[in-house]
Amino acid sequence: MVRKILFGLLALGPVTVLVDRFTGTGDITLFALASLALIPLAWLIGEATEHAAHHTGPGIGGFLNATFGNAPELIIALIAVNTGLTEVVRGSLTGSVIGNLLLVLGFSLLFGGSGRLDRESSLTSFALIGFALLLFLIPAIPGFEGDPDRHSLAVLSVPVSIVLLIAYVVVTWIALRRHHRLHVSDEPAGMAGWSLPVSLAVLSAATVVTAFVAETLVHSLEVFAEELGLTEFFVAAVIVAIVGNAAEHGGAVVVAYGGNIKLAAEIALASSAQVAVFLIPAVALLSWAIEPLALSFRPVELAAVGGALVFTSILLWGGRSSRGRGLLLIGAYVAVAVAFYLVGDRPEFG
Repeated sequence: MVRKILFGLLALGPVTVLVDRFTGTGDITLFALASLALIPLAWLIGEATEHAAHHTGPGIGGFLNATFGNAPELIIALIAVNTGLTEVVRGSLTGSVIGNLLLVLGFSLLFGGSGRLDRESSLTSFALIGFALLLFLIPAIPGFEGDPDRHSLAVLSVPVSIVLLIAYVVVTWIALRRHHRLHVSDEPAGMAGWSLPVSLAVLSAATVVTAFVAETLVHSLEVFAEELGLTEFFVAAVIVAIVGNAAEHGGAVVVAYGGNIKLAAEIALASSAQVAVFLIPAVALLSWAIEPLALSFRPVELAAVGGALVFTSILLWGGRSSRGRGLLLIGAYVAVAVAFYLVGDRPEFG
């Protein structure tokens, strides 16, 4: 039933693009349409990536998951860079890390109940996020004063991004080898699903439509925030981050409800770590083809990521899940969202 609904909602993508191009629809309606349209698109990208991985093997499959699974967030970020909305870019990226750590994981535990988690894998994700947070301080601290978008900070962000990407590749390779040793797939070889050409064609088409929908989302964001009395930072760090993570949100909860809490927690934690050590540095490096982006995160963003990391680590240190822990994580996310609402936008420099 859910799959049929998501397939039906795919029509929202082209409809959103047509409404944006050929009607005078207001920005609030466009933002809402674009947000809804990105949810089934994110699901389709995740679905096609999973089918493609059957044919490419775990190594390239993992790379495809990293690349295309984060395609909506990556496209939104790059379009926002092109539009000059650097605070929106940084807010949506840190909001994604926090959303996966607290909101997605929280709902996964709530729906999955009691169970044992992959403690080693969880600690690896925590370590990656902590490592990324420490490196983010290098360009962020100088950005606390003066222009946070000055060129010197963008230059400083380059080696930080390169180190993070290297760490991502190394740890991902080690993790894939470990999972290959521990888990042997019981899926019959005939259940490959879509062919590789079909999977890649769907990935390409969904990514193109996502690019157009993301452009509508970003261009309508400022007016949407202004009309509803919300700050751009709050909209980016909470609303856009949740929409961009739609595939992970839905997938983790469905898996948890089906009784596989270990896999659901893995999706949430791995997604959070992936954003921190892969997506953020990738955006920073790719932005040089448009307009260099400085990873000069605000103190409130760094504090929220650090707090979410510590809180989640404490709750899951023993490698056990429970509905109570899930409620605590969701409550922590609500607290972070309220803090983001109250702190407002960063004062404009100059």
